Amino acid sequence: MKKLSFAISALVLAAQPVLAENVGVTSSADPRVTEAGMEMLRQGGSAADAAMAMMLALTVVEPQSSGIGGGGFLLYQDSAKGVLSTINGRETAPAAATPDRFVGPDGKALGFLEAFQGGRSVGVPGNIQLMAETHRKWGKLSWATIFKPAIRLADKGFIVNKTLESRLKGIQPFWSNFDAARTIYWRNGAPVTAGMKLNNPQLAATLKLLAKKGPDAFYTGPIANQIVSAVTTSKLSPGDMTMTDLAQYRAKEQQAVCAPYRVYVVCGMAPPSSGATTVLQILGTLQRFDLAASGKDSPKSWYLIGQAMQLAYADREKYLADDAFVDVPVAGLLNPEYIKERSALIDPEKARTDYPAGNPPGAMPRTAAISSEVAGTTHFTAVDRNGNIANMTSTIEGPFGSQLVAGGFFLNNELTDFTFSPEKNGAPVANRVMGGKRPLSSMSPTIVFDRDGRAVLALGSAGGKRIIMHVTKTLIGVIDFGLPLDQAIALPNIYFGGGGLEVEQNTMLSAMSDALSKFGQTVRPVDLGSKVNGAQRVGNSWTGASDPRSEGTSSTIDAKGKVTVTVPRLVDEAPTEDVG
Repeated sequence: MKKLSFAISALVLAAQPVLAENVGVTSSADPRVTEAGMEMLRQGGSAADAAMAMMLALTVVEPQSSGIGGGGFLLYQDSAKGVLSTINGRETAPAAATPDRFVGPDGKALGFLEAFQGGRSVGVPGNIQLMAETHRKWGKLSWATIFKPAIRLADKGFIVNKTLESRLKGIQPFWSNFDAARTIYWRNGAPVTAGMKLNNPQLAATLKLLAKKGPDAFYTGPIANQIVSAVTTSKLSPGDMTMTDLAQYRAKEQQAVCAPYRVYVVCGMAPPSSGATTVLQILGTLQRFDLAASGKDSPKSWYLIGQAMQLAYADREKYLADDAFVDVPVAGLLNPEYIKERSALIDPEKARTDYPAGNPPGAMPRTAAISSEVAGTTHFTAVDRNGNIANMTSTIEGPFGSQLVAGGFFLNNELTDFTFSPEKNGAPVANRVMGGKRPLSSMSPTIVFDRDGRAVLALGSAGGKRIIMHVTKTLIGVIDFGLPLDQAIALPNIYFGGGGLEVEQNTMLSAMSDALSKFGQTVRPVDLGSKVNGAQRVGNSWTGASDPRSEGTSSTIDAKGKVTVTVPRLVDEAPTEDVG
């Protein structure tokens, strides 16, 4: 390894050799999106080209979760240079936004249902700017080529799947004020259902214009006018976004946040993502425990994971926010001595009755407050023939974002990821709303490097605040339990709430609820669905993996151009299908 510093790090790593056994991998939460990325790799495109084609295609077929009306975080590993880069395409609050944006006339914070619909919740979208920077730095194909799969899906139509059907049914009661959304996604007075063909000519026109005119066409001109109009004329909670807000938006390249775990180095996004910092805190806190020895079938392993999780999330709520506006003590939170102090709070035999935030080195006095973040979002991964990796999590926040449509795509409700109450106990909250600020996020795109500095794992997930735990569980599954990535993804999910542990229902974890509760904490089996996607290096080759709880797939292409699609299963070994 040429150079390595932990915490916020400009990471320079060993160059990757050309892949021998396959020359490309894509993984996403929708098979048509996985294929869109593979289409770019077939044409000799880079991992960056494939990932951006997937981001655009997701706008069409997974409108409830992500798209060009939202934002995201990208990790990119340049194999030739051995450099890990990150791009922050998180949305920003309009310049006019003030800390009391989500405070009612009575001085109390609004409820989420009052806040998320309409223009007030919409942040300036960042995904097209992120795409522009990604293409400029690492793209090989033309800008217009990357749009072709998404344009085809929007123009010619796609088959509605069960996931989209269920999300449309769930949101149906909220759409009485959203005519544009109903026009696209309803037929004969009701939401479309699985098996029906759906096209979106308005979105196709938007994508064609962007393909022809370039990224500036999103932030100025007709598309920008449509965004501002939708936000400011919303029937519910009109917002204050301006053309200037759009024109001034910039995605930012940032240094990665990295720390060691076992014999590996785990890397992710800096703030406003809380993902890397919280994932790394959980892992660091568990470092002193031999999880490999206790194994995945031991209640003790999951009890320890649960304790480390709750301590790390306490620090997340107190300290994490957009570091362009707030001093975020990332180095202090990941300081080895501080991590040891936090780990010492875990009794190996008995659960705590409280999970306090700590006092990391360099932290300013601060109050903790809970932020809102619902379980939306999507993740996708691409690896190209040269071993370059594009690993991106993208979101519009809740199902269908703000419910507002502009240019055929949904606008995000990311501003509800800010903490609604700007003060607590008379002190300002770190994640309060401010003009130009980016809201705190749990998105956790992650790349893992081995002791030789080679990338060996790339992954991420959907799931709101649970994203952090879906990713952490999967990392532990691979690193500690020795599982291949697909089996690690399929491990039961774990979270917390209501003063106790939440475990995924109808799994081995729910079966061990009684054993877990003997450590002194209430255990509740609940629905903890996830959408983890990623890729793993095995020897001199990469393979993709996707979450069996989703409709996602992964694909590989070998040196002869043969493509293999893998469809996951919860129990059985994942079958594969040769498609070319």
